[in-house]
Amino acid sequence: MESNVMTVPQMNPKSKFNLKKAGKVLLSLALAAYAIIQVYPLFWLLLFSFKDNNEIFGGNVLGLPEIWRWSNYTSALTTGDVGIYFINSIIVTAVTILLSSVMLAATSYAIVRMYWKLNNLFLTYFLIGLMVPIHATLLPLFVILRNMHMLNTYWSLIIPYVAFALPMGIFILTGFLNSIPRELEEAACIDGCSIYKIFGKIIIPLLRPALATVAIFTYMNTWNELMFANTFINSEKLKTLTVGIMSLAGQHTTDWGPIGAGLVIATIPTLLIYVLLSDQVQKSLIVGSVKG
Repeated sequence: MESNVMTVPQMNPKSKFNLKKAGKVLLSLALAAYAIIQVYPLFWLLLFSFKDNNEIFGGNVLGLPEIWRWSNYTSALTTGDVGIYFINSIIVTAVTILLSSVMLAATSYAIVRMYWKLNNLFLTYFLIGLMVPIHATLLPLFVILRNMHMLNTYWSLIIPYVAFALPMGIFILTGFLNSIPRELEEAACIDGCSIYKIFGKIIIPLLRPALATVAIFTYMNTWNELMFANTFINSEKLKTLTVGIMSLAGQHTTDWGPIGAGLVIATIPTLLIYVLLSDQVQKSLIVGSVKG
């Protein structure tokens, strides 16, 4: 008696292996193409910084420089004062990160761990700042800083930068603090630790990943900010990199080689951060959602 059961043909294991291998190859090619697209502008900028106007606007826009003009970097650092602008940006960014980190850690700890009637109200107040466009406050801030005689000082940039770093930082840190067991603090309190020791020796070490995350975001926003820096600072000695490089463009003619060199110099710190802190940069994209 013949059986009516149909047999399903099975795929050859070698075919499965070949399909997986082909998929990995295609994925690798796609990622390589994406990486080239992302990195090529930096490579082009590097070549751009060694050319003169004739090569830039001639037929050698994408090719290698005919002559590697290191003088563009010398001109940017000396005649263009890019070195001064670079130092100013470092000062403003470093002070902003330091002050905002201290304020964020203390404020977030007070909101999450201390019981007082207005903690939820204050948390809401800070989070509302996420919905305020930073440049919508340009005119009010200009008037306030002018009345306080703070224009053309580092503080005219540091204070607004710190203020606008608080909402996002508090959002990340409060979510991170909620994931830390309270039993750690209770055990330290039983052992006789004061609230200051608990905060300094237990909470701060645990907050380091989140603080590093916030510091990265603060650095990116502060280092690349242009509108406030262009409005609140007029002194050549206090200009930051974004404003200083923009001022290298002449009214009638512009030497683009030194401008490209200045842009390369401005990009170096960001590249170093990504190279040295690549793991933390990746974690910074998910720490708020994972710990929140």
